[in-house]
Amino acid sequence: MRAHWTRGVVRWRVLVIVLWLVAVGLGAWSSPRLSSLLTTSLSVPGSASAQANRILIRHFHDNVEGTFSVVAPAPGDHADVARLERDVARAAHVLTHSTITQQRVVASRLFVTIDTPLSLARAALVTPALRLALRRDGVRDALVTGPPALQYDLTPVLARDLHRGEILALALALILLVAVLGISWAVLVPFAVALAVSATALAVLYLLARHVVMVLYIPNVVELIGLGLAIDYSLIMVHRFRHELRDPATDPSTALANTMASAGRTVMVSGVAFAIGLASMMLVPVPFMRSLGAASLVVPIVSLAAAATLQPALLSLLGRRGVRAVGYRGLVARSTSPTASAHGSTVPSGLWAHVARVATRRPVITLLGALVVLAGLSYSVAWFQVTPGSLTAIPHGLPSARGLAIVRDDVGPGFVAPLDIVIDTGAAHRASTPAQQRAELHLAETILTDPDVLVVAIGPHAPYVDSTGRYEQILVINSHDLGAPATQRLVARVRAQVASARFPRGTHLYLGGGPAQGVDFLHALYGAFPWIIASALALAYLVLARAFRSLIIALVAVLLDLVSVASAYGVMVAVFRGGVGASWLHTYHVSQLEGWVPIFIFAMLFGLSMDYEVFIVARVLEAHDRGATTRHAIVEGLATTGAVVTSAAVIMVGAVSGLVVGHVAGLQELGVGLAAGVLVDATIVRGLMLPSVMALLGRANWWMPRPVARFARVAPSPSEEETTR
Repeated sequence: MRAHWTRGVVRWRVLVIVLWLVAVGLGAWSSPRLSSLLTTSLSVPGSASAQANRILIRHFHDNVEGTFSVVAPAPGDHADVARLERDVARAAHVLTHSTITQQRVVASRLFVTIDTPLSLARAALVTPALRLALRRDGVRDALVTGPPALQYDLTPVLARDLHRGEILALALALILLVAVLGISWAVLVPFAVALAVSATALAVLYLLARHVVMVLYIPNVVELIGLGLAIDYSLIMVHRFRHELRDPATDPSTALANTMASAGRTVMVSGVAFAIGLASMMLVPVPFMRSLGAASLVVPIVSLAAAATLQPALLSLLGRRGVRAVGYRGLVARSTSPTASAHGSTVPSGLWAHVARVATRRPVITLLGALVVLAGLSYSVAWFQVTPGSLTAIPHGLPSARGLAIVRDDVGPGFVAPLDIVIDTGAAHRASTPAQQRAELHLAETILTDPDVLVVAIGPHAPYVDSTGRYEQILVINSHDLGAPATQRLVARVRAQVASARFPRGTHLYLGGGPAQGVDFLHALYGAFPWIIASALALAYLVLARAFRSLIIALVAVLLDLVSVASAYGVMVAVFRGGVGASWLHTYHVSQLEGWVPIFIFAMLFGLSMDYEVFIVARVLEAHDRGATTRHAIVEGLATTGAVVTSAAVIMVGAVSGLVVGHVAGLQELGVGLAAGVLVDATIVRGLMLPSVMALLGRANWWMPRPVARFARVAPSPSEEETTR
């Protein structure tokens, strides 16, 4: 980072700090208002299910995401049941333009379906009004469930989980920062930066959520990951600032300029690489995933802004005395041998120096041993299965969850989210023609022969035909849960039957409903996943090749990132599908992983892994540029950064552990996957595999042909001396 920028920040440091305090205030104001703008919608624009759902909303008043279900004990007398139905209908009037589409008594309970034209987020907000109206009209034992009620009930659970996760993350971060930096005012700098980053990110997300779809999980993900990332970046810069001040002759201004030119530049490169991984999620044509990508992208952008402005402003205020440890000096305050090497570098000492020497002296054994361990961690990927969403892996104590459990147990899991075939005949009153009715009946009979289908409902009047007589619907109820493998296979079979059905010319058929929407969601996610991987790898490679002035190290970096991701997937499958450690972690035991989680983990872990790679290799490159051999540069780089990178990784693990202690399966999966991937990456991958691979490559590490260097506008890396590899 240029010296004149640092001097400008220091000159205007009071204004810089005041502006960040204003941003923190805006974040505090925005935070409680954000949740009302969020949603859990899985809609895929342009898909067949989205088209079917639009017709259902407009012509049948049947909104997949805005539908409530009321479950109430039903008396035995027919007159009492009729009175109960009237009471529920009267209470439903509090929902504007609502329609009761179904009322039935099963197993001594009344089940009522109330459709609204509202979006999921808006319908969730009126959930308490419906519950209050039911109590007011005498239906006191009724349970309200359905997608809006589930979202409404989950919102405070997520808020409590976030609060508990923040306490855990901050407590662990404080312990680790004191352990690393010692007892010093410098420990407070990462916390101040993290507070500024999290609050500012929330303010930005509030503005975004007013205009675009944003997912309900975003505050938990952004705050906890933002907390870990901001502390990591700040820790790296504080450590480098203290390192620059070791020489009493260096004044704090010069030390700060050197810090921003070295660690500051490293953080910028790292942040850009991290942002690339997150930006790749914008390639997914699904609002759910794009909103996660956009929201997460805010975190590195705000973190980089804080690293370039707030961080140097705070460090300049502390100066030499403020960052000096008192009493306990911390783990990174290691001593170095006074013996100088042939290239003027000190001889590194400490645990990570020893690890680096072992890895570079026995690179083949070290690499093979690491690969064996990682293969064991990744083995469970063979049982990898995904679902669009689970209606069972939610807190069972919620009123909506209890109501949902009653529906599943008494009526059947398929009744919770049926398939809905929408038929557009092309003109008004065509639904009543004999040819149309014969084709519809034949399709219904064909579908009913499927062993997974329980009920196929059709009819010549409402609710199966709209008021214009142009649109028809066929309800298909299966025997499995939403998103189950059997349900996904059934959707494929029904779609094939719909595609081969023979209807009069001009008729169009669309398969909608929750199961079809879920399948379209997964197809959109994993259809774009190869492009996410390819774009992230390519862009990150270009950024790192220019930053490291090497085509080889950049390639090694992106390949090692894939190893870390595979390990994270394996651990995640072992914990949630295999139940390994589930009782200790208090995690759900599920048959499938949430479909969005692996993609998000790839993007997030790819960026985090790149961070650690950049921190280590940047110091290796510094030593190499001073004339050190590759082997000595590796040892010096890892010895200098190993403790800090490991500490940063543990802090990040503490931050994402806040997701694991929550009550939502998808966030638990995300937390376990990220924690496992970060730990593996910062220890086995970067601590053992990276130095051993670099030792094996020797001089090839620094290969940057002059034509490529000129095109990238960087100088070729200095040639390594011939003496010792």
